Amino acid sequence: MTPGDTTGVPGVVVVTGVGRYLGAHVAARLAADPRVERVIGVDPTSPGPEFTDLLDRVERVRLDPGSLGHFLADLDVDAVVHLALVSAPDPQNGGRSAMKEQNVIGTMQLLAACQRAPRLRKLVVRSSTAAYGASFRDPAVFTEETEPREVPRGGFGRDILDIEGYVRGFRRRRPDVTATVLRFAPFIGSTADTTLTRYFSQPVVPTVFGRDPRLQFLHFDDALEVLHRSIVEEHPGTYNVAGPGVLALSQAIRRAGRVAVPVLEPGLSGGAALARTLGFGRYGLDQVDLFVHGRVVDTSRLEREYGFTPRSTAAAFEEFIRAHHGGVVVTRQQLALAEQLVLEGIRQVRSTVRELP
Repeated sequence: MTPGDTTGVPGVVVVTGVGRYLGAHVAARLAADPRVERVIGVDPTSPGPEFTDLLDRVERVRLDPGSLGHFLADLDVDAVVHLALVSAPDPQNGGRSAMKEQNVIGTMQLLAACQRAPRLRKLVVRSSTAAYGASFRDPAVFTEETEPREVPRGGFGRDILDIEGYVRGFRRRRPDVTATVLRFAPFIGSTADTTLTRYFSQPVVPTVFGRDPRLQFLHFDDALEVLHRSIVEEHPGTYNVAGPGVLALSQAIRRAGRVAVPVLEPGLSGGAALARTLGFGRYGLDQVDLFVHGRVVDTSRLEREYGFTPRSTAAAFEEFIRAHHGGVVVTRQQLALAEQLVLEGIRQVRSTVRELP
């Protein structure tokens, strides 16, 4: 395949998840491409007011995945971009059960609808490098063919494995459709607001005592570029999408100007709970395992097939730092809670040392 081949530019594109940041930006970018005739954004809820101007040229439809079957067929849709995934459970919106319902059941319903869409020629599915899991048995670098050494502990990683399994089944049933699966590294950048960016925005950052995992990030703008090319070009298959190079967690924390607080591995969950108390977002086992073991993927297939190299992990992180410098003010209450975490970590370490023979 020649990088940049645009012989398969679709006329009508449906983008799921336009009520969220990624989906809204992908739909808007496609709508601005004169080669694409029509972009329809689908979401069970209406996009927030912050996306009103962005989605000005996107047709918006409130629809749940179970109702997509006749919708796709009636519109003669050429391509579907599936971005309606939840990466972390929200206790205020159904928690883990609602997350699995949207990720796994929603994807099953979407693929069933796509299978019945006669004119469909292209399917692009958002996936994640969380599909590889994170454990002490991991290889130094994952390629697209590497199987996870262990089933991911976190719900998002397990959902991703299920989703990719359903896509493989879809490929067998509809070999006429170009199906692209994009395994994204964690997003970062000046505009990204994710679990990861909130983690590095904390005044104190909990880490695991004795561990310094290697991490990769992906600039949000590069994610948009790869998604856009996946629609207007022909790129069947599965691709790792990450910024070249790595950063050790300790390097990232120093560059962000934050203070690392080492705790014993079982105590990191306590650190995550403290982060929630401080108001810096939600952390699950997917994030905890990433900060313990790290994860690095090979991106040579992406660079070769797309003719595109994302900016490096270090460059993406540097832009995030510039955008968020000084963005966190530490209150007295937050400092007191941080001190409690430090003292608890010290007590854990001392207790472990005393128990050693």
